Amino acid sequence: MAWDTEKTKRLLLDAAVDEFAAYGPERARIDRIAAAAGVNKERIYPYFGGKAQLFEAVVQRELEQLAAAVPMEEVDGRTVELPEYAGRVFDYHLAHPHLLRLLQWEALCGDAGVPVAGEERRAAYYAGKVAAVSRARGEGADPVRDGAAPRPEELLYAVVALAGWQFAVPQLARMILGGAAVEDRGARRAAVVEMVRRLGL
Repeated sequence: MAWDTEKTKRLLLDAAVDEFAAYGPERARIDRIAAAAGVNKERIYPYFGGKAQLFEAVVQRELEQLAAAVPMEEVDGRTVELPEYAGRVFDYHLAHPHLLRLLQWEALCGDAGVPVAGEERRAAYYAGKVAAVSRARGEGADPVRDGAAPRPEELLYAVVALAGWQFAVPQLARMILGGAAVEDRGARRAAVVEMVRRLGL
């Protein structure tokens, strides 16, 4: 029977998500990942090269899943309005809390100013989103409003921050907004969407 390489990789990546989200790339254990995946840990090395490369593969896969689940443009080519996009990003982080933890670990374990793995590819992906925001603004241009409006890249960054920051640092959200307000996810989502709407797109 042939070895199912793709299935084995998927099992390892699935197990590695939880391990890296909980412990980060430094304290994560290859043996725990392999055990959770039900795979011999020696398979990790030919498939990924080592723990650092496995972490990079996990982050890349999780970002690709976010991109696929929350596109900036619809199938018909229509650019999603930023308030709607912010709501979708909020929903995604609510359902997938591990992604922001992975990104936090990536930041904590990296060297300040040193590019992360795949940074050029990831920056190009975000450049596409900035271009979509710019096109959307051109379609609905308002000369009075646009004179003081933020640049498209600043607007996209603000949306990403508003939609995700409360999941990245829930203790700050709880202290600033109050526990009851944070727990009411529907109200938080509505507030994020309204704040983005007021940013002016």
